[in-house]
Amino acid sequence: MKKLFLSAVTFTALAVGPALAADLPRKPAPAYVPPPAPAPITWTGCYIGANIGAVEGWADANFNGFEFDSNSRWGFTGGGQIGCDYQFAGPWVIGIRNMFNGTTLSRNRNFVDGFGNVITSDNHISWFDLLTGRIGYAWSPHWLIYGQGGVAWINNRTDLTFNGFDFGRIDNRTRTGWTAGGGTEWMFAPGWSVFLEGNYMDFGNNDHTVFGNNLFGCAAGCTFDTHAKVAVGLIGVNYRWGGWGKAPLR
Repeated sequence: MKKLFLSAVTFTALAVGPALAADLPRKPAPAYVPPPAPAPITWTGCYIGANIGAVEGWADANFNGFEFDSNSRWGFTGGGQIGCDYQFAGPWVIGIRNMFNGTTLSRNRNFVDGFGNVITSDNHISWFDLLTGRIGYAWSPHWLIYGQGGVAWINNRTDLTFNGFDFGRIDNRTRTGWTAGGGTEWMFAPGWSVFLEGNYMDFGNNDHTVFGNNLFGCAAGCTFDTHAKVAVGLIGVNYRWGGWGKAPLR
């Protein structure tokens, strides 16, 4: 009887156990949480960067009434820029930027005036500074095309030789003019962009009286006038902050 009783208890436990386990509350499956959406791309924010490129300069000149055109010269340029952009009304972007570059641009000119005087002019542009406003159109989230314009400054140095006599430096000053240009920019990673652009600068007429009265036959003083123009082609990179992840205003 004892063995029969133990067998009955064991059988009952084995039969009832799974049923009781089935009645216990089950832990619910974890809810699916979708991954966060990528932050929208915007050009709003500020940036700082560097650039390199080529620079071309030329000038129309007049020596004591004798006009001549200079040949253009090429040089190397490199520097940096800082600015801010603001995207509005969907794809439109406005901004302001300052760019400062050094150059290796140098121009040498030799000519003979109407009196047979041999003149050699050596011109150097050591740097330029561009303060521009720009307006652009983001034709895709990562690509921007833009035009720009504003104020330009250059440091211009001129050395003059007259009939073999070296007068040294007759001019070393900062000249002010205007600039216009445009380009395209690609935002290739969060906070980083590269750009390719060209700019034209015009500095108007610059007049000098290089010799005193009656010196070298100049009855009223010899004058040397130039109209300088500069063009640059640049490629650069910018690091951006302050706007990535904020949706553009519409």
